[in-house]
Amino acid sequence: MKKLTKAEEQVMQILWEIKKGFVRDILEKIAIPKPAYNTVSTIVRILEKKEFIGHTAYGKSHEYFPLVSKKDYAKTYLNGILVGYFSDSYKQLVSFFSKENNLSITEMEEIKEMIEDQINKQKENQNQ
Repeated sequence: MKKLTKAEEQVMQILWEIKKGFVRDILEKIAIPKPAYNTVSTIVRILEKKEFIGHTAYGKSHEYFPLVSKKDYAKTYLNGILVGYFSDSYKQLVSFFSKENNLSITEMEEIKEMIEDQINKQKENQNQ
């Protein structure tokens, strides 16, 4: 799966949110300063060429919808960051974010609880 540009990702975020829409619907959701209609239309066509979105034609109008889920893209993108910046080590990734983002004790405890829950689920699955 190809990495998206910032503009492409912005359009995809909107399509993931609204599920489907015309270029004008996407344009409405973009923050000010809004790009030109033709700019958004071009980005949409690029995303379609990259097979991130599809469309349903209504005469000359096209309603666009995501072909790639937000979860699938996030997984691929984050795996790329993990491999490229953290030597494929989740431990290094978590350590980096806990130090660099000055996580509060509450946030770190919540993360710890989430990890412990996953550990318990995996242990249950192994015992079945």
